[in-house]
Amino acid sequence: MEQYTLPHQHGQSREQLLKHMPEAEYFQIIADIFKQLSDPTRLRIFWILCHCEECVINISAMMHMSSPAVAHHLRLLRSSGLLESHRDGKETYYRASNSKKAQTLHHMIEQMMEISCIKGEA
Repeated sequence: MEQYTLPHQHGQSREQLLKHMPEAEYFQIIADIFKQLSDPTRLRIFWILCHCEECVINISAMMHMSSPAVAHHLRLLRSSGLLESHRDGKETYYRASNSKKAQTLHHMIEQMMEISCIKGEA
């Protein structure tokens, strides 16, 4: 990493922090993953598939959406590595990938729901 002097010195050294900071490309990869989940429909689909394995038609029914619209969201989530799929006959089934990335995001979503969502207002 390039050495430089910070314009404002506040009495703390940032050399160690800057020495261990990942390159900008890594932050772009993470931003792209968060971008996938910034859409509430994709977030809901991902949440469902963290809890069960389903086919497009059933996901469409749960989401009250057309199958092509759901397939579009599934394709984006799958390309980001958050979902995996397998075929059984004519059906393709989707589920959250077993990756550390998907598990961490699922946990984060559950935590944010607990912190942010109003419960018991029926």
